[in-house]
Amino acid sequence: MSSFSTHVLDTARGLPAAGVPVTLSRADGSVLASGVTDDDGRWRAPDSAALTAGVVHRVTFETPGPFFPEATIAFRPERTDRHHHVPLLLSPYSYSTYLGS
Repeated sequence: MSSFSTHVLDTARGLPAAGVPVTLSRADGSVLASGVTDDDGRWRAPDSAALTAGVVHRVTFETPGPFFPEATIAFRPERTDRHHHVPLLLSPYSYSTYLGS
């Protein structure tokens, strides 16, 4: 089973982004889990929201920035025997991500 977590950081302030709504879904639109980032900017999907290898998934963040009202990251897990961590780095007019550990 493949689990999922994220960590949202506000790079303009140099702080975690707390209270950011997060939705994890499959490409077909079926929602696996949703919640908000904690005080440290972290959110972990419940174990019941297992990812499926080879299937496109999306994590959508309702970002507090002035230009991007949301950031959606599409990804395709290759394996189901590992944890997938997809951080989001925010600034007022850009965002970036990577496959974390």
